[in-house]
Amino acid sequence: MFSPLKLVTRIGDKAGSIGALVSAMGCAMCFPAIASLGAAIGMGFLSQWEGLFINTLLPLFAALALAMNILGWFSHRQWHRSLIGSIGPILVLLSLYPWFQYGWSSYVTYTGLGLMVVVSIWDMVSPANKRCDDETCTA
Repeated sequence: MFSPLKLVTRIGDKAGSIGALVSAMGCAMCFPAIASLGAAIGMGFLSQWEGLFINTLLPLFAALALAMNILGWFSHRQWHRSLIGSIGPILVLLSLYPWFQYGWSSYVTYTGLGLMVVVSIWDMVSPANKRCDDETCTA
């Protein structure tokens, strides 16, 4: 059965993950490992918009992925999938704002971005399906 919410959350989650990863590829100073990967695949031109990517787009895409994972719960009612899918964007947002002044915050960002990509791949390989009927899912 076609569910518009399920389609929106699946596309939004992938857009958030890919957008956050591409945004990190544009900041060589903040994320040298991901930026070198981006330069190797021809995305070195993104470095001229480094400030826009880190200050605006990366948090925006992480927030989009977080919102889509939370909304996804209403579609599939699997709290563990929503929780695991939300950890990556939360780590990215925490590493950009309250933890940015610490040296280890870039490792947290890498972990969050990696987790976002892994969860997106997991969602493509094994899509979430509702595992309860409407009576037991209303709580």
